[in-house]
Amino acid sequence: MVRKNQLPKFPDDYINDKAEEYDSSKWMERNQKRSTLSSIQYLIEDKLNEDWVSGIIVGDSPLILDLGCGTGFSSVILMENGFRVIGIDILNDMLSKAREKKRNFKDYKDLELVLADINYLPIKVNSVDHIISISSYNFITHGLQNYGEKVKLLNDTAKYLNKILKNKGRVVIEFYPKDNQELKIFNKSFINNGFEGFMVKNKPNQKSGQTFLLMKKC
Repeated sequence: MVRKNQLPKFPDDYINDKAEEYDSSKWMERNQKRSTLSSIQYLIEDKLNEDWVSGIIVGDSPLILDLGCGTGFSSVILMENGFRVIGIDILNDMLSKAREKKRNFKDYKDLELVLADINYLPIKVNSVDHIISISSYNFITHGLQNYGEKVKLLNDTAKYLNKILKNKGRVVIEFYPKDNQELKIFNKSFINNGFEGFMVKNKPNQKSGQTFLLMKKC
């Protein structure tokens, strides 16, 4: 079971009985929901507004893509805050737990769950209002050791995220870069592919640990 201050191993810590442990962990649930609420606040960050003064109007049911939704902790919080949600995850063991939550949620029609790879999304161009990802975006480069391969994959993924977003769409990525180099290539993948924005950290000088990328489509 992944615990506080322990780096998870992908996919080992999210499959078979580990998926059940993850979903039943109260600490994990609190952590994921807290990070999701923070990300919702960042979606309406004033520094990203420009002429879009009021930002997101919760209650208008914007469509949001929840990348790496896991067992659905983040998706439930998004629905409770007025979003229609498409939850994406590559691991069926995790997604099955999210399906259970969907069946128990009164507005289950507001949640669509899709088994898919974040790097190859089955989502139409210009169809999503916003994108969020909680603690999973790190894993999209899983298995790649070559720096150039990582950069290419991150750029290709960010480029497609830009395409599926509607005008003025926003992206909030909450992730855990292992070092300054990884932080830079993740950030540049968005900046170099039609986004603008900035990073938020709990500790200004931190190079690893929890980081939020706040981006909007240019």
